[in-house]
Amino acid sequence: MRFNLSEINELIRERRTIYPEQFSSRKVHREQIEVILNNAQWAPTHGNTQPWRFKVFMGEDHRQELSQFLGKTYQEIIPEDAQSDIKLAKLMRRPLITSAVIAVCMKRQPEEKIPEMEEIEAVACAMQNMHLTCTAYGLGAFWSTPKVIYTQQMNTYLGLGEKDKCLGLFYIGYPEIEWPKAHRRPIDYTTEWKL
Repeated sequence: MRFNLSEINELIRERRTIYPEQFSSRKVHREQIEVILNNAQWAPTHGNTQPWRFKVFMGEDHRQELSQFLGKTYQEIIPEDAQSDIKLAKLMRRPLITSAVIAVCMKRQPEEKIPEMEEIEAVACAMQNMHLTCTAYGLGAFWSTPKVIYTQQMNTYLGLGEKDKCLGLFYIGYPEIEWPKAHRRPIDYTTEWKL
């Protein structure tokens, strides 16, 4: 065996969603973010297109700007009678209580040889690598997909092309809580064998 499978199993099974509200004020360092993003880039990618793009918000001013943008866009795209003050407050507060927020995006291949779905899947695999690296560091992570990220306003704000997509805001911080427990159903519930 090339690697310690027990440690790899434990790492995968210990990955958790930890929300920004559960982060402490301890700062994540840029060097940690660089390792997280380097590992993201080793995700599988059909045709080696490497469609992932990352916009990292760490400085207080930039996180404040992101917060304001998210709040303004929410109020623009959600009909007034469907808006929630609680959702709006949470959307705006999260960048402010987080060490780092990464907008994880998909850069569409100009030739469009690879189906868009496969490019999206590659970026999702990159996010899993990010989450696993955060777990190894003992960092909390949360992949957030509020409606505002799928808008033209978001593409413009992030400087993305017309066919590019933001696929999530990835929040990273040190957890203030005990590492959460979880469970999964046995594979018998999710697997059909053709032997």
